Amino acid sequence: MDIRTHFSALLPQREDYSLAARFWRTDILAGITVGIVALPLALAFSLSSGLSASAGLVTAIVAGIVAAIFGGSHLQISGPTGAMVVVLAPVVATHGAGVVPLLSVMAGIAVLAAGVLGLGRSVSFIPWPVVEGFTLGIATIIFFQQVPGALGQSAPPGVNAVLAAWHAALDATWSIAALTLLLAGIVAATTIVAPRIHPLLPGSLIGVIVATLVAELGGLAVPRIGEIPASLPAPELPAMSLSLIQSLAGPALAVALLAAIESLLSARVAAGMIAGGTYQPDRELFGQGLASIASGLFGGMPATGAIARTAVNIRSGGRSRLASLVHALVLVGVVLLASGLVSRIPLSALAGVLMVTATRMTSRHTVFSVLRSTRSDAVVFLVTAGITIGLDLIQAIAVGIGIAGVFILRKLSERSGITREEVPGATEQDATIAILRLDGAMFFGVTDRIETEAARLRGVSVVILRLSRVGILDATGARSLTDIVTSLRERGMLVLIKGLNPAHRGLTERLGVAGALGDAEHSFDSLESALAYARRYIAEQADGAPR
Repeated sequence: MDIRTHFSALLPQREDYSLAARFWRTDILAGITVGIVALPLALAFSLSSGLSASAGLVTAIVAGIVAAIFGGSHLQISGPTGAMVVVLAPVVATHGAGVVPLLSVMAGIAVLAAGVLGLGRSVSFIPWPVVEGFTLGIATIIFFQQVPGALGQSAPPGVNAVLAAWHAALDATWSIAALTLLLAGIVAATTIVAPRIHPLLPGSLIGVIVATLVAELGGLAVPRIGEIPASLPAPELPAMSLSLIQSLAGPALAVALLAAIESLLSARVAAGMIAGGTYQPDRELFGQGLASIASGLFGGMPATGAIARTAVNIRSGGRSRLASLVHALVLVGVVLLASGLVSRIPLSALAGVLMVTATRMTSRHTVFSVLRSTRSDAVVFLVTAGITIGLDLIQAIAVGIGIAGVFILRKLSERSGITREEVPGATEQDATIAILRLDGAMFFGVTDRIETEAARLRGVSVVILRLSRVGILDATGARSLTDIVTSLRERGMLVLIKGLNPAHRGLTERLGVAGALGDAEHSFDSLESALAYARRYIAEQADGAPR
């Protein structure tokens, strides 16, 4: 694909709305449903991050529109998500809420660049146990982040979520906590029960409405969301300085990585939920990057594809980008017409929403499946989850991928090696011919073992190295092959190579294998021709002929 074609594929296409003509009725209904579901989530995610409630609404609206137009999925619903809360909360605690728009723009630029560079398929390189591990870790953090709110308290900034929950329980004023727990319990119970009555009932919104009515009618003195603007802010460049950009570079990279992973996973899941579903990973990154940039310009937070809301969209009949646009318009209506009502929602009600959301991010079946798969996968899963909860999400992903890589290399090493084979149709003359078959991968993890086996050869005149089963060859392996050939020749042996993979030929030539062989004719495509050459060589040596 040339550069012009690649860039044109990232832009909106005429066929993006071809399905809207067929499904516009169900798209509108699905968009309204998703908008209702998204309202309490947008409020809860922004407040849990340490931001204002309006930041979540702005993000859901702006990112929802931009990602729908420019993204690579017809089905994706974008906006603030629970996973982003885990990264944003410590940033807000350290730098303040005012840096989030700039952080959103910086992260959006990084995600957009990843799409332009064609990195959309890279998410497939992240092992499943790593993905499930940090998902479990994120879910755990989100749940414990809500404990102070459910107890009528504010979470201390910069404190680990589990520790903050523990201290909140110890310091709770139970006369107040009993009321806030009641409201959180109403929301949690309604969120769980309502879909069992009918799959399309917005349980979280119904629960929030019921909890708000209980608080209002009962005159309960519990913390509320507070006033939110009755209009959308005008776009503007966020405040920035070189020092601030430098200090936010690390968090922006973390946000970008999380946004890319979550968006691509959500798009992939969505494509699998309908017959013939597809998505464009590079365009999805491009669109999500633009969405976060736009969100930051409007004072919002970074956005990603939202798996839960996307699933609601599909189950409600959404089949085109129109559904996402309608969902955003529903939220615009809430801002313009119902901001006063929204301001009266108890904070503990939103804590109940997120507690249920956290428990739904993973499942007992998934956890047990990983733990029962292999010991190495279980270790990767547990370590990734533990580091996510105790330290940092990005560190968890890096360590998880690193450990998974070590286990993969170990498995490759176990399946790789060197074997001495019998000479086919051997005669007495062939006693000094050794055939060494190299299997699997020849890389830095196995070269020492191969060199040791080659060094044990005794009483041999000709060594035939069979390389046809070598699937992986890196620079260390090629250099080791050169050293093996050189060492054997220095011990007076003729070395022949059979079946060198054409894909490895350039690397072996650059690292001196051909030079070590001493003659280009010492490389063969078949074992028969290599044996014939070896036998002629031994016969010539027996007759006293020069080499």
